[in-house]
Amino acid sequence: MERKWWHDKFVYQIYPKSFKDSNNDGIGDIKGIIEKLDYLKNLGVDILWLTPFFTSPMVDNGYDIADYCDINPLFGTMADMDLLIEEAKKREIYIMMDMVANHCSNKHRWFQEAIKSKDNPYHDYFIFRDKPIHPEHRSCFGGEAWEYVESLNQYYFHEFAKEQPDLNFDNPKIMEEIENAINFWMKKGIRGIRFDVIHMIGKQIDNGIYGYGPKLHERVQELYRTSYGNYDIITVGEAWGSLDDAKDFTLPERHEFNMVFQFECTSSTNDNSKHGKFTPKPIDMKFCKDTWIKYQYGLNDCSWNALFVENHDLGRCINRFGSLEYKNESAKAIATMVYLQKGTPYIYQGQEIGMTNIRMDSLDDYDDVEVHGAYKDFVLTLKDITHEDFMEACFKEARDNNRIPFQWDDSINAGFNKGAKPWLKINKDYKEVNAKVEENDPKSILSFYKELIRLRKNPLYKDTFVYGKFIAIDEDNKDIFLFKREYNNQSIIVLVNMKDKEIAYNLPHSINKVLLKNYDKEYNNTNITLSPYEAIVYLE
Repeated sequence: MERKWWHDKFVYQIYPKSFKDSNNDGIGDIKGIIEKLDYLKNLGVDILWLTPFFTSPMVDNGYDIADYCDINPLFGTMADMDLLIEEAKKREIYIMMDMVANHCSNKHRWFQEAIKSKDNPYHDYFIFRDKPIHPEHRSCFGGEAWEYVESLNQYYFHEFAKEQPDLNFDNPKIMEEIENAINFWMKKGIRGIRFDVIHMIGKQIDNGIYGYGPKLHERVQELYRTSYGNYDIITVGEAWGSLDDAKDFTLPERHEFNMVFQFECTSSTNDNSKHGKFTPKPIDMKFCKDTWIKYQYGLNDCSWNALFVENHDLGRCINRFGSLEYKNESAKAIATMVYLQKGTPYIYQGQEIGMTNIRMDSLDDYDDVEVHGAYKDFVLTLKDITHEDFMEACFKEARDNNRIPFQWDDSINAGFNKGAKPWLKINKDYKEVNAKVEENDPKSILSFYKELIRLRKNPLYKDTFVYGKFIAIDEDNKDIFLFKREYNNQSIIVLVNMKDKEIAYNLPHSINKVLLKNYDKEYNNTNITLSPYEAIVYLE
């Protein structure tokens, strides 16, 4: 495999609105990120993936873009972004952007022109029809996927909110517009791109195909040829699909992406009904283990994996994969079993300090358009979920769980700002769970993350963790995740108890040297009793 500069890097995802508010207006900003670059450097991360920072009315918190080549004034100015890129580079940290190509904002100049007349050249930038096609298809955010425009006597298609009209990729000018936007940011010094719901740009609405259409890969390959493929950057696609779909996106000879996010594990709490995440089911860790193994074996000899358990669309990993009772131990166990697999680790802001889901007092406390759309559909219209059950589902799965402000210290508003009301509530546990208190505690989750990152980058073991073969051991065990990383003559074993109970276990290998552990124990033989969520990494 050809070695790439980003192979040994850690990516850290920042939700700018919630990271650090430098001007005390209740909203995080670019200057706030600059203020915290030394914290990020000390953590050990190398690439900062910023969710959309472009001009936007913020109906979907930036995923409704009104100008692809300008900065949202809520976050700052282009000069601020230039300074962030410059200051990050001084610390050997690189900036990765979030490209939303499937749709834009209805406030974008393109759409404002499109609704003036059917003859307007921008009309064909969007998907207009005289009547809804397949009207039974629902928007991802609830309600119908077609919105009527009285001045045109036509409907436009929107897979997400009505304020997010889908772009018409059958029009070659759309490809040119997206290519131009990407090239603009590449010339600015951006070194990575995450492509939002990229599998949807191949849609064929008239045929009822909303993702993975026949022209999908042709379009991605064209974007590669005309824009980002001309730069030495890291790319990842958000592409909900199968292992075969992941291969199609990531095989190097296809010239599409370096890796994709796969959601088989992280979305497994969604039930199979129309309610999805709003009637969640318990996580099945054996299913997650099997899924991780499948993607390790399926991709590692031919392409690359993206390793993650949190992002801006998911609940916190401690709530989903771990235990509030064993919060410290389970947070460390999750990091160990995920980030020591083969692939690129992605850490979401706050994950490294053990932030957890927030229980909101009322529906009005939620900002997310998805929550309010689902409430209207399931509670008010269909009446097949009670208000109480819906609120409980939101505590477990709502996207705002991961969007609340970062907890920097135990001062007012958790140090997010100097006292202005934050745009979203602060978790009540911020006095105990914050970066400042954990930086001074060698047994904290933050200290463990730093130790894990240092271990993965240690020259003695880096080749094994980055390029070593992944070998699953005791695959049928539903409680234990055990695997080996092997490179040349070095073998490193990763052993994790995935459950909140003690488990007696007979190690298949003797322990030569312990490299990382989350319990203060000594290991003298192969017959051990693993404590709840115990994790051990050792040389064979």
